[in-house]
Amino acid sequence: IKVKAVSKLLERGTPSSRVVLHGTNYDEAQAEAKRIVAEKGGALIHPFDDPLVIAGQGTIGMEICKQTTGKPLDAIFVCCGGGGMLAGIAAYVKRVRPSTMVIGVEAEEAAGMTASLRAGSPVTLDTVGLFVDGAAVRTVGKETFRVCSALVDDMVTVSNDEVCAAIKDVFNDTRTIQEPAGALAVAGVKKFIERTGSRDCTFVATTSGANVDFD
Repeated sequence: IKVKAVSKLLERGTPSSRVVLHGTNYDEAQAEAKRIVAEKGGALIHPFDDPLVIAGQGTIGMEICKQTTGKPLDAIFVCCGGGGMLAGIAAYVKRVRPSTMVIGVEAEEAAGMTASLRAGSPVTLDTVGLFVDGAAVRTVGKETFRVCSALVDDMVTVSNDEVCAAIKDVFNDTRTIQEPAGALAVAGVKKFIERTGSRDCTFVATTSGANVDFD
């Protein structure tokens, strides 16, 4: 689905460009992209570890704050892979609504930011599970780690079963289907409530992906 969408954009703007699929996960694709840049030249636009990319993703936080102006907002739950969206939202929200908690949510099989925050520096996971493939990153970004370590209030990790339950919850409520990474934050909200016993709170969960191909 993503490949088709990007291909259509390239056809309209730069017909000579092409989409290259490499590897079975993000880390393999990133390594190949770096190899191509070193061999053929060009600019590598990092998908998360870049200040401008982080700032762009932070506009999600701006939208949430605008939509909740004058209303309670106790916490925002954000899915986390490399940490770009989490860092961007935290950077904006903590500037304009510092009392609102920003909480990252990771899959248990790819909890790189959780491990890095505990270690005090970015760590590389030995392996990552691919069920939540949109957030399956072995090494979080240096810049995303710097921002998250300063601004993120908490991290929650969830199992694949909890992600599946969240996908079902979203479908039952909205009749839309989230990809596993898209449902991470919803699973995190449920896990956080179970863990803390929170009641009468206003929580926002970012549902950030619906790339599901049934073929």
